[in-house]
Amino acid sequence: MAVEPIPGEAAAVANLGDERAVVVADYHAGIEAGLRRDGVELPSRADERRERLLRILDREPADRLVFLGDLGDAIGDPGRDEREELRALFDALPDHIAVTLVRGNHDGDPTAVTDGLDRSVEVTPGHGVRIGDVGFAHGHVWPSPDVLAAETVCTAHEHPVVRLEDDVGGHRVERVWLRGRLDPAPFEAFHDVDLGTDSESGSADLVVCPAFNDLSGGTWVNVEGDFLSPFLPEGLADGEAYLLDGTRLGDYRTV
Repeated sequence: MAVEPIPGEAAAVANLGDERAVVVADYHAGIEAGLRRDGVELPSRADERRERLLRILDREPADRLVFLGDLGDAIGDPGRDEREELRALFDALPDHIAVTLVRGNHDGDPTAVTDGLDRSVEVTPGHGVRIGDVGFAHGHVWPSPDVLAAETVCTAHEHPVVRLEDDVGGHRVERVWLRGRLDPAPFEAFHDVDLGTDSESGSADLVVCPAFNDLSGGTWVNVEGDFLSPFLPEGLADGEAYLLDGTRLGDYRTV
């Protein structure tokens, strides 16, 4: 497959043809500052997040690092904590790795962080970008037809999690990957175009990535409620959930 989750991590490896990429979604740098404004006091985990990503890059050789939206946490101008965290992250990245930021709803002014860096950062529009046979879009708005024409489409934004219960009433919440067939019908209706894919037999794969930041909450996909992305759940046919360790949970709605 063009996109494969890295076991035990909220990150994936993508085969982009001439390049191999590591993909992470919803990094939400500086999230602790936002939580403090909401009355939740937590020590910064900036160093932990950075080192975890660097370990992944050391273990999984890559030509490109794709941030699948919401690299930072502030919707508007990033504050001091967020700027410092991101600059320390970019300074620590291997020099040979190209960086792409697929713009998300929390990436209001990415140039406030990327300007002045010693490396270039490609920032895509919110509707995403296609690299090789993989389309990337954060998921807060509808992906473009070009992104949807890819063999695999990766989105984020949803922070998918499942609520797992035991026999004595206890429960825990786990981050998951969602994966299934992309149903073109809602995308064709929105764009008023024919994507050239049959709704029943379409081969495009839709992957909804978990949040890299484990403090960012999420959508309980196996509990009755609304999704955040405008094309979900209708755009995901036969969707299944997978834990970060690779455990296949089956149909995400019935976990």
